[in-house]
Amino acid sequence: MRIEDYFDFLAPDDIRLKGTRIGIESILYEYVHRGQTAEAIADRFHTVTLEQVYATILCYLRNRGLIDRYLADWLTFSRQAREEQVRQPHPVVELLRQRKAAHLSVTPGAS
Repeated sequence: MRIEDYFDFLAPDDIRLKGTRIGIESILYEYVHRGQTAEAIADRFHTVTLEQVYATILCYLRNRGLIDRYLADWLTFSRQAREEQVRQPHPVVELLRQRKAAHLSVTPGAS
């Protein structure tokens, strides 16, 4: 089996482990930025096998420059999306915040 056979290339910025909804960025963030072992990563992502984790790490090591850019783009996009959610929360989030505030104003000591 070729290393590429472990992945679904859905778009230039969307590479997932074949047969899962897990993007390589999720696996590699744990490995690169959090220093997690392959075994710990496989335990965290229950739909991913240890073999898939090792394949993702191997792909990263073989294509480090390219995948580092992929991860940097993903981190930038994620940060921007979080900032946008803070600036313009979904109407349901606003409704829940209002209900929580109303509940707290009526229920002393509630949090």
